[in-house]
Amino acid sequence: MEPNSSPNTPTAAADASVRVPGAPHEPTGRAAGAHTDTFARDHLPPPEQWPELLLDDPAPRYPDRLNCGHELLDRTVEEYGADRPALRSGDGGVWSYGELRETVDRIAQVLAEDLGVVPGNRVLLRGPTTPWLAACWLAVMKAGAVAVTVLAQARAAELATICSLARIGHALCDARSLEDLVAADVDGLRITPFGGEGPDDLTRLAEGRSGPYRAVDTAADEVALIAFTSGTTGRPKGCMHLHRDLLAIADTFSQHVLRPSADDVFAGSPPLGFTFGLGGLLVFPLRAGASTLLLEQAGPQHLLPALARHRVSVLFTAPTAYRTMLGQLNGHDLSALRRCVSAGENLPEATWRAWYEATGLRIINGIGATELLHIFISAADDAIRPGMTGVPVPGWQARVVDERGEELPAGEPGLLAVRGPVGCRYLADPRQTEYVRHGWNLTGDTFVREPDGYFRYVARADDMIISSGYNIAGPEVEDALLRHPEVAEAAVVGRADELRGEIVVAHVVLTEGSEQTADSLRAHMKAGLAPHKCPRVFVFEESLPRTATGKLQRFLLREDLREDRA
Repeated sequence: MEPNSSPNTPTAAADASVRVPGAPHEPTGRAAGAHTDTFARDHLPPPEQWPELLLDDPAPRYPDRLNCGHELLDRTVEEYGADRPALRSGDGGVWSYGELRETVDRIAQVLAEDLGVVPGNRVLLRGPTTPWLAACWLAVMKAGAVAVTVLAQARAAELATICSLARIGHALCDARSLEDLVAADVDGLRITPFGGEGPDDLTRLAEGRSGPYRAVDTAADEVALIAFTSGTTGRPKGCMHLHRDLLAIADTFSQHVLRPSADDVFAGSPPLGFTFGLGGLLVFPLRAGASTLLLEQAGPQHLLPALARHRVSVLFTAPTAYRTMLGQLNGHDLSALRRCVSAGENLPEATWRAWYEATGLRIINGIGATELLHIFISAADDAIRPGMTGVPVPGWQARVVDERGEELPAGEPGLLAVRGPVGCRYLADPRQTEYVRHGWNLTGDTFVREPDGYFRYVARADDMIISSGYNIAGPEVEDALLRHPEVAEAAVVGRADELRGEIVVAHVVLTEGSEQTADSLRAHMKAGLAPHKCPRVFVFEESLPRTATGKLQRFLLREDLREDRA
């Protein structure tokens, strides 16, 4: 199959992609893109609102023409061979790289020839984490379309909003996840199920195709995916990422920090609808010629037996999962496990030390963002310092700044500012100028840069509690609570108070059978924290609100407090 024809105009992304610190913004003269549907290109932020991108050594460099689906699959087959295992499922099934490529090529042919998908069309992907969902994503990449992967748990209203914002006309959906997508009643949306029994099921259509599919000749800086934030604080934001961005996260964090080998087996809890999961469970293993275990159910109770059964060596999950698994380790063989990665939420030092004492494994802590696709500050092996996030990943820069964008001295808390080979590009959203300031991406996190260059997480900027003039970081108080052996989970928020402005409120989940009281926990806290940081109110919960990736939703606890006062 020949590549699709491309318009003879440079993309807006190409103009902005080689901007470097201190250099004027100039067009690059890159080759024309392949997108015939130019919606994504047309809705990129104006070039002057882009962050500065670091594209010189040690950041990776790429040719002007690049299709990440071709690079992650076809190039990997060329380098490592078609017979190596690529995708594993929880039931023991294994797809080789050759089988994966054949399936992806058949799906791509269906997209282009049966469904009428043209380069640049947005294709919504929905379903549990399975090899078929991964194959659909790769097919969308090779077809030159734009993937919009959403959670299987997303409801009709959420799906309708995303489809409207991204002008989505096609959807590939696991047959088990159709109900809410159909209920969204998106005008003009063509839904093609996979894994069902109907004659129009994608699996049946793909069976009628054969032969290799030549990936669309996309430009490296054409949009490959739109990743939507959760939208918990208003309208969801679509983060647009380019073909070269998908390789850049593998060639920075994965290559320099994770350092995988082709013999590794990856697994984890984040779904492919989150960029943490997309990178850790698909992009990174494929880039390294490794295999990945894709689990439909990936809670802590499912992870441990799966790690043992499939001899998993690289694990991606959230801090809460590591802490939960600590009480369930007995009887599970984790001898193959060599890399444990934590992101999505700050990793408490108490959790790091407890995991290390129980397993001998050092968790690789990291901070990433949907806007920047994956992890940009981290450390591994002997460079790990418990309680610290780490240092900028090679190819990235970070600093701590004040509200004016001025860099703060070491030891002083401020806003984290980051730049690297990937930057924030919101889909037609005025909030672009809030996230990108003075050429840097401001993540919304409060950090401290230590004198030796290590970065220490303090809190989300909106999670700081101000009580009687003191700035109190909720995560610091949570970490102290988690040092108590009978505290399973903790979340700390502020409650409005006429006298002090705010008071510290701790929401606590105790271990099974615990008889701890507010007074006993208060005594524990006063032994390790300054009095003004100790919670004045303890609320005992059966569970805490979390996202699908385990990220704590403190805003829901704050809303509960407001409702309680009403």
